Amino acid sequence: MLLLSLLLAAPGAHAQGKRQVIQFTGIVANGDSLLGVPGASIYVPKAGRGTTSNIYGYFSMAVLAGDSIVIRSLGYANQTIVIPPDFRRQSYSVVIQLIEDATVLPEVRVFPYTTERDFKKAFLALRLPTERGSAAADNLNEELMNRIFRTQPMGATANFRQTMSNQSLDYDRKMGMAPNQYSNNPLLNPFSWLKLVQQVKNGEFKKKASNDDY
Repeated sequence: MLLLSLLLAAPGAHAQGKRQVIQFTGIVANGDSLLGVPGASIYVPKAGRGTTSNIYGYFSMAVLAGDSIVIRSLGYANQTIVIPPDFRRQSYSVVIQLIEDATVLPEVRVFPYTTERDFKKAFLALRLPTERGSAAADNLNEELMNRIFRTQPMGATANFRQTMSNQSLDYDRKMGMAPNQYSNNPLLNPFSWLKLVQQVKNGEFKKKASNDDY
């Protein structure tokens, strides 16, 4: 009987020692606006596994009961969530509100020398070329600059400005607000003909003729 009791109790003891697998889901949000924080890392340091939040701040990963989960994102203070060791459900959902923690990084200076002292020594020993006969003086030659000016193609900025100017001019011409072949030639301008017909109907030319006779 004692041996039979031990055999029946062994599977139960093994089940109690095995940790529950839990689906850990949630949303990482900004503590002020509750907007999702994308790219936040959610990981278990001891197990070396984790995931990241999507563009909406949502994440989902498998953890074990008793795991300590660290949530971190650049510009925010780290947070730690501990799954209860005796948690028996299959899912665990949370909304994590991160608190902003702006950190000012120290200044970094990069030198091509091992120490700053070596850099200063090399800088003081530097021999600069004279202005006459140097490459800078040759580039400022007046004849060379004139040749470059005459042969230099139009750049991207100039092309964009010219295109925008032409489109604006075409639009103004269509709306009758800019000079065109119709506005410059009154015989081809329908508005001029309309004005002429209106003047004839009003008898303006007859009045002028009668005044001239007297």
